[in-house]
Amino acid sequence: MTQAKTSKLPYLLLVIAAIVLDQLSKTAVLQRFEYAERVNVIPGFFDLTLVYNPGAAFSFLADQGGWQRYFFLLLAVVICSFLAREIIKDKFGTWGKWGATMVIGGAVGNVVDRMMHGHVIDFLLFYWQNWFYPAFNIADSFICVGVVLMLIDGFRHKAQQPEKPV
Repeated sequence: MTQAKTSKLPYLLLVIAAIVLDQLSKTAVLQRFEYAERVNVIPGFFDLTLVYNPGAAFSFLADQGGWQRYFFLLLAVVICSFLAREIIKDKFGTWGKWGATMVIGGAVGNVVDRMMHGHVIDFLLFYWQNWFYPAFNIADSFICVGVVLMLIDGFRHKAQQPEKPV
């Protein structure tokens, strides 16, 4: 096996780990919680809860009657395919590859929810006094951290590129 083929294995393993961690956590919450039930973990800061999100981030398009389920499935497939291709073609630096891998793992975790349940299962709820961050899940965490890593990678690559003459 060539070095190029084996070097992609860690990225595949991270995608699988993200999906497994996400789905195991959601299964545990589904088995233990009723819808909208909340259990305080850190008083005044963090609860576990069970809510459903038929939309995207922050329930974007959640009230659109169902078409958004297929739209977000298609969007995830397109984005994951693009990111996987870019990883395989070494279009990212190291941080970008890890970030893209995390985005793929998180996106697939949420796609599994949409296919199985028709919505995404969210259960992590952070808040402070009267301010609440929308509930989210492990897959969302992978996506957010992955995007940050990709941005850092993009800035690092831009800084390393020589300036073009005018």
